[in-house]
Amino acid sequence: MANVTVQRTINASVEKVWESWDDFGGIYKFNPNLKHSRLLEGSQATGQGAKRQCDISDGKNWIREEVLEYIPHNRMKINIYEGTMPLKQAIATLRFKSINANQTEVTMTMEFEPKMGLLGKLMLPMMKPKFKGMLGALLEGNDKFVTQGQLINAA
Repeated sequence: MANVTVQRTINASVEKVWESWDDFGGIYKFNPNLKHSRLLEGSQATGQGAKRQCDISDGKNWIREEVLEYIPHNRMKINIYEGTMPLKQAIATLRFKSINANQTEVTMTMEFEPKMGLLGKLMLPMMKPKFKGMLGALLEGNDKFVTQGQLINAA
């Protein structure tokens, strides 16, 4: 599988940063790549097994995600298991590291395999920078949300 990794230091405690990600259905509040997000019917609000749908900002595409691993203030692993994006499979892992009482390092890695067999593999050189940019924008939006209370609107 291909992967991309982005990292950002946020000037807030690990508890405060974690709290923003722990609102699993509310990721749209700080993700500029989304039009909206919501918990799926019958899903728990947080923790391993929580499920959401994210409607992409283009107004056409969507993905469904489930929390596979949940270690508060440390790590969350999310499976993108269904959607209209050209992904056969994708796993996003978020790691949170407290640098000090008011700084947290967030690292996000996305491992993915495109649909369309060989054609999908040929598209990887275009997909990787696109995904890296989207993940970077997500961490930037999270930073502004946590440190400034700024809600991020979809593009």
